[in-house]
Amino acid sequence: MTESPAQAGFDAKAFLKNLTQRPGIYKMLDANATIIYIGKAKNLKNRVSSYFRTQAAAPKQLAMVARIAAIEVTVTHTEGEALLLESQLIKRHQPRYNIDLRDDKSYPYVFISTLHDFPQLSFHRGAKKRQGKYFGPYPSASAVKETLKLLQKIFPVRQCEDSFYNSRSRPCLQHQIERCTAPCVGLISKEAYRMDVDSTVLFLEGQGGLLIDSLVTKMENAAATLNFELAASYRDQIFRLRAVLEKHFVQGEKGDVDIIACAVTAEVACIQVFFIRNGQNLGNRQFFPKMVDHHQAEEVLQAFISQYYLDKTIPHDLIISHTLPETELVSEVLSSQAKHVVNIASQVRGERAKWLQLAVTNAENSLRSKLADKQNLFARFVSLQQELSCVDIPKRLECFDISHTQGEQTVASCVVFDREGPVKSDYRRFNIEGITPGDDYAAIYQAVFRRYKRLKQGEHTAPEVLFIDGGKGQVGEAKKALAELDINNVMIVGVSKGPDRKAGMEKIILPDQDLPLNVTPGASALLLIQHIRDEAHRFAITGHRQRRAKIKTKSVLENIAGLGQKRRQILLKQFGGLQGVSNAGVDALAGIDGISRQLAQRIYDLFHHQDGS
Repeated sequence: MTESPAQAGFDAKAFLKNLTQRPGIYKMLDANATIIYIGKAKNLKNRVSSYFRTQAAAPKQLAMVARIAAIEVTVTHTEGEALLLESQLIKRHQPRYNIDLRDDKSYPYVFISTLHDFPQLSFHRGAKKRQGKYFGPYPSASAVKETLKLLQKIFPVRQCEDSFYNSRSRPCLQHQIERCTAPCVGLISKEAYRMDVDSTVLFLEGQGGLLIDSLVTKMENAAATLNFELAASYRDQIFRLRAVLEKHFVQGEKGDVDIIACAVTAEVACIQVFFIRNGQNLGNRQFFPKMVDHHQAEEVLQAFISQYYLDKTIPHDLIISHTLPETELVSEVLSSQAKHVVNIASQVRGERAKWLQLAVTNAENSLRSKLADKQNLFARFVSLQQELSCVDIPKRLECFDISHTQGEQTVASCVVFDREGPVKSDYRRFNIEGITPGDDYAAIYQAVFRRYKRLKQGEHTAPEVLFIDGGKGQVGEAKKALAELDINNVMIVGVSKGPDRKAGMEKIILPDQDLPLNVTPGASALLLIQHIRDEAHRFAITGHRQRRAKIKTKSVLENIAGLGQKRRQILLKQFGGLQGVSNAGVDALAGIDGISRQLAQRIYDLFHHQDGS
């Protein structure tokens, strides 16, 4: 009988004998020193001991314990510190047996600058380093853009970049369609503009009712002085504002609340979060945490909340669909993080109960859609196995594509799919160098060789199937690269466009076969092949465009005598890129530190000469 790593290399009895009873976290490692599970405990000895009581162990626990080769512990002062450390380490290491959120995106905000006489209203994501007011977070970039669009219709505060604003000599299109009052050319006073900014802030702070009262007073005063045109503008503003308030404001809410619902089926969970800030519904977002086994909704919610709010603004109230296993502990930790009391409640009434039910309904619907997609994707993998005559159903697919413009700035992409869909964390791009421009065969060879050389070094997992966007020549070069690396357990498949280049008419090419593979008409495997091929194409084009833009920026500015590297970088940062520099006037350019008027004139002349040629 073959011994498992735990049986062969880990003496649980000896380890538990000297284990402390203080609070802390424990990390379970396999024979390769990979962390497979991280947990926290009020009493480390009691908690870790429970894993080795096999009579009551669940199948998932038995499978995990069988892989344990070592356990590392970190003692903390309190259980709250242990919960915080556990959440941080799970996000960092993403162990196989933990519920893992996998949410690395920062959330966007609406930002109002305060350093300008005529402040700018804009989209913001990332660290809050600029001086001004931030409103949010919003669940997505589209939610911020929708808010900015609404605000522009009600309060004509400028949303243009400073570089564009500083270079204007006449009003832009936004002024012509009455979305901006053109402060760039002095068509509005500072005082009048400030009133619009203050109104915007009141709206974003949830003071919609107060704002409407103020506008009604202004409308009445304007009418009393027979300024009917101004009174009509206030009337229209009030009408638009009321329509927005009816749509976005939550009755009975004045503060910050997150409403969180969880739905679980089998090994898939969906969490739906509704964001309410200053009594205003900013929208909702869904999450699908990674799980390898079934968990109760309460467990999933606690893992989600602990990880999600590690590095985010925490509202005063969390309304949740299920009672957490450790509500008081989680509330205590979040309150410590937020520097204010965080209330967590699952039993609510009135409007909050309606919103919670809405979140639950959305979570359940999203989960059903996810399960349907998952089943369809698995069916496509089964179809792929049948069409390619694989021994087993493939677990991992990779696809390469090449993008260039007349052979210049060649970029190769490698995208990865598993049975869950795209694995974007494993995507890679390769800048191709040292080949004859336009030689796609050499580009494929170089990209595949570089990718799988890293595989030989243990940096990633080998796929069962490697797709190459191309014909026999590209497939042959990929085969040659793998042969030189002595990798012979990867099936290579070429995906060549048909004669009319329409989707569904692709030719599937295998090495050492003269004729394309005879794929079953309508096989769902074709949809999977098209999906991964199109994703590789998109990823390659994006990388090529970025590289081309970088080269273009560098070459244009390098042609200007007296403009060194540091000054080029300053210019690009100050004006937000090459387009901003090209749109800037001589005065604006000369206002940058280190740029003389003569140099500013040369920069201006270069761009405007090119425009006229």
